[in-house]
Amino acid sequence: MQYRKLGASGLKVSVVGLGSWLTMGTNIDGSATRSLVKAARDGGVNLLDTADVYNAGAAERALAEVLKDLPRHECVVATKCFFPMSDDVNDRGLSRKHIHESIKGSLRRLGTDYVDLYQCHRFDPEVPIHETARAMDDLIRRGEVLYWGVSQWPADRIAEVVELCRKEGFAAPISNQPLYNLFDRYIEAEVLPTSQRYGLGQLVYSPLAQGVLTGKYPPGSAPGDNTRATAKAGSQFISRYMTEERRAAAARLIELAEQHGKTATQLALAFCMRDQRISSVLVGARSAEQLAHNLSAVDVELTDDVRAQLDELFPAVMPETIPDSATS
Repeated sequence: MQYRKLGASGLKVSVVGLGSWLTMGTNIDGSATRSLVKAARDGGVNLLDTADVYNAGAAERALAEVLKDLPRHECVVATKCFFPMSDDVNDRGLSRKHIHESIKGSLRRLGTDYVDLYQCHRFDPEVPIHETARAMDDLIRRGEVLYWGVSQWPADRIAEVVELCRKEGFAAPISNQPLYNLFDRYIEAEVLPTSQRYGLGQLVYSPLAQGVLTGKYPPGSAPGDNTRATAKAGSQFISRYMTEERRAAAARLIELAEQHGKTATQLALAFCMRDQRISSVLVGARSAEQLAHNLSAVDVELTDDVRAQLDELFPAVMPETIPDSATS
């Protein structure tokens, strides 16, 4: 396993992190969760990422059952707040009230005294950014949170919050968790350079485009049963990748990978890891075997020729708005 510093902080995270969206507490049971986390730890993974909204807290509770048997100091536990947790008008967003109550709930469900990284799951236009930053600084001063970060924030908001924190003497965010894969390369234009300038590392999610980049959904064919494309939970998030054009591109990725003795999964993950500004690539897995294959991408080095071919197959077309294909 390789480790990279998370932004300008002293925190080191494994270049592959284990996510829990649509797996823990949802599609895999407690036994499978335990096997998965054990396999991750055996493979050197120290970053375990979750969120309060994942299956209404069930992912955090599932992770807690495994965390209690692990050396806490060896784990970098990351969770998030923002999305509604009930119908209550204040049980959502990034107000001081919601942040305060959300961390209490996450700590209780995770069975831990602190989280290593607490992330603002989205930007909240309804709350003054000063209120959010001050609330996060308070959590750090209380020792309930060691570092804080953001997720899917645009470059201008990242710059704004760091400038504010520097001015006010608040602890500044050290990370951003954006959507990033061969199809979705929008962060390359502004988010990556801005984050580097302001000291934020990237924890990228959906690096396999909900599994489409693995080639499991060949063009011209209906998705099989018991897949993410047909499952009730998550099928709405994969739909944007299930076009014939994108499935055809995934098929060409398989051909390219085979030419170099690799798999499409390995190339897609190695593509994300190629940039040192990306601190960790978050993967979701349903089995230890699937995770082991994901981890094998750490040892894949992309030649200049392969990079050029990937750029040709998956050009970095910048959308007008930030894509938001998933809750992760």
